[in-house]
Amino acid sequence: TFIKSCAQLLGKKAGGFYTEEIPGEGIRGRRGFRLVTLTGESHLLAEVDTQSSYHVGRYGVFLNVLDQVGAPTIWQSIENPELSWILIDEIGRMEEGSAKFKEALLDALSSPKRILASIRWHDSLFTQAIKQRDDVALYKLTVPNRESLSAHLKILLFEDENFSS
Repeated sequence: TFIKSCAQLLGKKAGGFYTEEIPGEGIRGRRGFRLVTLTGESHLLAEVDTQSSYHVGRYGVFLNVLDQVGAPTIWQSIENPELSWILIDEIGRMEEGSAKFKEALLDALSSPKRILASIRWHDSLFTQAIKQRDDVALYKLTVPNRESLSAHLKILLFEDENFSS
């Protein structure tokens, strides 16, 4: 939700994507996830009880979406001179199944672009390496602090962009 709201605020200065839950029924209330690019494309990323070569919990993950949409979206954002921000939601277990996604993410982190991303809290070797980079600042967004932290991070976004609101 935070990444999506930042995308709306940054407008044409940002590229990248966010993920959305696909509502379902029952106790868990979620049928899957979709990947939505900031250019408006929407693709099914994961779905309950789906045949897939890669699973995260009960979700079959469509790695081709990360390979053919997620990674290219990041690379296009790096190359686009009109974009100063790349937004990525998220860096998690589903995304770690794609070698292309991981490569594109590392390319973005090495680029001059500013990156705003959500990353899984519980570390894998990959996420731990990202979190330990000298050029990464981490903020833990929780229900109790989400309003104050969101306001703080949005101020940082706008100060960096020299926006006035």
